[in-house]
Amino acid sequence: MPAPRILAVGTANPELYISQEDVYGFYEKNDLLPEGQKNLYARLLLDGRIKGRYFGLGIPEEILNEDPDTRIARFEAQGRKILTRACRSAMEKNSLSSRDIAGIVVNTCTGYLCPGMTSYLSEDLGLATDIKALDIMGMGCGSALPNLESGCGMLDRTDGRHVLCASVEICSATHIIDEDPGLTVSNCIFGDGASAAVLGHQDNVPNSIKLLDFQTGLFPAYREALRYKNQNGHLRNTLTRRVPAVGAKCLADVTGKLLARNRLEASDINWWAVHAGGSAVLERVANSFNIAFEKLEASFEVFEEFGNMSSPTVMFVLQKLMQRDQTRGPGLLLAFGAGFSAFAALANGE
Repeated sequence: MPAPRILAVGTANPELYISQEDVYGFYEKNDLLPEGQKNLYARLLLDGRIKGRYFGLGIPEEILNEDPDTRIARFEAQGRKILTRACRSAMEKNSLSSRDIAGIVVNTCTGYLCPGMTSYLSEDLGLATDIKALDIMGMGCGSALPNLESGCGMLDRTDGRHVLCASVEICSATHIIDEDPGLTVSNCIFGDGASAAVLGHQDNVPNSIKLLDFQTGLFPAYREALRYKNQNGHLRNTLTRRVPAVGAKCLADVTGKLLARNRLEASDINWWAVHAGGSAVLERVANSFNIAFEKLEASFEVFEEFGNMSSPTVMFVLQKLMQRDQTRGPGLLLAFGAGFSAFAALANGE
């Protein structure tokens, strides 16, 4: 059987876009800046690399004094909307209808639903009732890559149709303010978004990408460096200063194993789609693999334009590379997530 391919990628964001300067003004107007964190908020929002972010809100004031029930309802409504838009965008690029989709995989970590988003997505796309479906929860920013690996397995058990691999995060539904500097960073860099990739076996699709191999690493020794905790029914992000160093270290581990298994060196890789978790993370990744920062230009740009959207972010990077016809030859998709986890996918674009 031919290797599974990414045939198209679609992305979507909520309608509300707010510049970083206006985010700072909103915090200041509503007296939301903790005394001990004012300087950090100013540095990140007014002098940081991100220009603005998208938020799953009707108006900014909705985020004030939300109870857990309101937040999960907002996650459901906003997440469902952008998830469907991202999937339709990817399907339209290949002129696919609902009849062409045999399976869906959806991952998220910013809200819990039962049934999961696959139930809502199948309804919104008008998919058949015998659709293969998988919901992935709790893998954090890196989970678009195990999503793709799961989709590849699902694709091998279809009848020549396609699988949708979709990621959706409403990070704003985890917004909490206090004196914790980790929460300050979270409030200043995370945005909302969704992505979708169409997987298929077709070998005649221009600009498609073969998925050749995957590597996963779980590093529970670093669990407390990056994770969500539940606080009074709210998801509270734990984000420590160790994340850039730990993320680069864990990515180097899984990438080294993946490259060695396939008898490749980092110098053999033409293109890099790396999760845009932050400027410091990307700089450390570039140094770890001894590659020029220009190789990660798409990742830096996504971070500047959207912030860190958690799991869809790496797919926004991949979409940008595909749009620029920069995915020819061997490439890597790299992402890390909560727990601590790291993921790598070896691909080849034609």
